[in-house]
Amino acid sequence: MTDSDIKADLDARHAEKMAKKKAARDKIMATKTDEKGLIVVHTGKGKGKSTAAFGMIFRHIAHGMPCAVVQFIKGGMSTGERDLIIERFSDLCEFHTMGEGFTWETQDRARDVAMAQAAWAKAKELISSGEKSMVLLDEVNIAIRYDYIDIAEVVEFLATQKPHMTHVVLTGRNAKDELIEIADLVTEMELIKHPFRSGIKAQQGIEY
Repeated sequence: MTDSDIKADLDARHAEKMAKKKAARDKIMATKTDEKGLIVVHTGKGKGKSTAAFGMIFRHIAHGMPCAVVQFIKGGMSTGERDLIIERFSDLCEFHTMGEGFTWETQDRARDVAMAQAAWAKAKELISSGEKSMVLLDEVNIAIRYDYIDIAEVVEFLATQKPHMTHVVLTGRNAKDELIEIADLVTEMELIKHPFRSGIKAQQGIEY
């Protein structure tokens, strides 16, 4: 058998294999006909939770779909995604930075609780309106972890009051089991390596 014959045989077997795979895939996809607003959770110790969530926000913006962001912890520091959205896409995406930084920076629990409660009130308002296709609750899991917001209230609201076609994305480490239970999509970012451990600080364009 010549080299060209061997290549032709490999190509033919590959095409047959891919045709079977496509047929199986098409059969599965034909059963997926429902649409609904998803509850999406990005959690875990690894980097990329907010980054992935903002990727979905920018997809909404690209499709001309109204959306909103509520930041529960991150404070006054400028970030690339916030600056870009406010400067160029504020007609499609509302952006609310409600926190004042991580709790070890403010060192004022009462103030942190008040800010988190205000952020949660804004989040409920945006979600309940049904006017936004997606609402991102950035770092809300941290506020829940420190009991600034009651997890039972969050779960009850999302389960009973979220409009059917509104997507809600919740980010932050240590997502509660109750939240994971009602979510439609949960991704846990796993930490393998991080430059911070090698003495490298947060850098523009990577972390913010």
